[in-house]
Amino acid sequence: MPIRIAAAQDKVIRFSMPQDFTKVYTFVTAEYSQGQRDYLTLVNLQGGINGHQIVADVSDHGNDLPRAIEAYERAKSEGAVLIDPLSTPVARALVPRALEDKINLITAFSGRSDAADGTAFPYVLPLSPNYWTQAALLIDFFRQKDGDLNGKKICYVHIDTPFGKEPLPILQKLAEQQGFELVTFPYTPPGNDQSAIWPQVRRARPDWVMFWGAGVGQTTALTEAIRNGLDMSRLSSSVWISESDMEVVGAEQCTGVLKVEPCVSGREPELIQEILKEVVEPDKGAGPEDKVGTAYYNYGVMLAAIMVEGVRKAFEKDPDGPISGEWLNAGLRSISDFTAEGLIPATTITPEDHQGGGQGRIAHWDGAKFVPDTDFFSANQDVVWEEVRKYSEEFKKTGK
Repeated sequence: MPIRIAAAQDKVIRFSMPQDFTKVYTFVTAEYSQGQRDYLTLVNLQGGINGHQIVADVSDHGNDLPRAIEAYERAKSEGAVLIDPLSTPVARALVPRALEDKINLITAFSGRSDAADGTAFPYVLPLSPNYWTQAALLIDFFRQKDGDLNGKKICYVHIDTPFGKEPLPILQKLAEQQGFELVTFPYTPPGNDQSAIWPQVRRARPDWVMFWGAGVGQTTALTEAIRNGLDMSRLSSSVWISESDMEVVGAEQCTGVLKVEPCVSGREPELIQEILKEVVEPDKGAGPEDKVGTAYYNYGVMLAAIMVEGVRKAFEKDPDGPISGEWLNAGLRSISDFTAEGLIPATTITPEDHQGGGQGRIAHWDGAKFVPDTDFFSANQDVVWEEVRKYSEEFKKTGK
């Protein structure tokens, strides 16, 4: 993976992207990173931001904490103003360092959900619907479909890690409020053997099933759900299923399965069209052309676009810099109604709210692509923020 080394006299802004290309997240990371790099190439081809090029230093931490910490320290020494590790365990480990060093730690679709509270985590920025919000969106979608969840049964199948356990407080609170029964089924990571769990799910006769994992855990869950004859149209994941998962399991067999979408998928968005024309067609893309427009690719474009909007805002606030983590932080925390040319719901980041409003939409797999079932919406944010503040207040007191 080539890393561009900037000459000292270059006007550059350095982003660091140590991510997991080889262990757990593999094709998730590959597609996400491809989207990020293609968007940054587009920005640089168009002259950069205020005459500055964005340099993305990409490396592989393999979801290994010592390697990730080493990559973070290297990024700090090289003047990176932002780091995006795309891993919950890595993000959690880096929080104290990022807060102390004032380097913007991006925890998109990962990390701790209470980082939505910018007052407790000024340099930790999810910039995306956190796991509590995603769970809350799904519960509201189930309610919309059934009219009422009172007396219904929802099974939650999840990887037995902090990431998999993350939605539990929200699900438990919503179960109390709305009167549904929550039945949980944890599985051992990485999740390549779930054969004992899914027959139990089938026997529970659930009204709805949520499955929560990443990488191999997701394809295994889908395979086992199909094998056990579950209704795919009443089975849903977080943001972490994609076209690639469908290809592994069998695109036709997965028809109906639901997911949370944080942005528009496919190639129709204006920004994806620009990338195809200006980056991919001239053969300047970062990966295979057939991955352009996939869910994970578009997540990468989404996050890179929000990061770059933060740079634009930072220049608006302080055109003369100096370029630093603090300078970029002021920009990121003043993003207002940003849509990335229609790719994402209107997103506003404030010093208090680092999540950006908590909007997503629910989509289903039609056998060939994801099709939205709803517009972008937010739901149960009162419950989400009650939890956010409970945990962020604890962090303020204890640092944990």
